[in-house]
Amino acid sequence: MGCAEAVRVLQAYLDGETDEVTARRVVAHLDDCRDCGMEADLYREIKKSLARRERPDARAVERLRGFGESLLHTGPGDGGARISGG
Repeated sequence: MGCAEAVRVLQAYLDGETDEVTARRVVAHLDDCRDCGMEADLYREIKKSLARRERPDARAVERLRGFGESLLHTGPGDGGARISGG
C-alpha cells in the first residue's frame, strides 16, 4: 500500500470502518511510513479534540491539509509526499 492509498482509507480505518485485510495493510503502511504515521497521529488528535468539543490545534489542521494537498501533486511510484514543518 502506498501513501496515496493509505491516506484515502485512513479516516475509515481510524473509524473502524475498513475490512480486516485493508486494516492490516494500513497498519503495515503506518508502521513503515513515518510521514503517514505522523498524519494518522494528527487525525487521532483532531478526532480527540472534536470529541471533547474543543478546537483542534490550528497547526495540526494546517499540516494535515498540506499533506493531503501534496498527495494531489505526487505521481504514482514517487514514494509519496513529504511533510514540512514538523
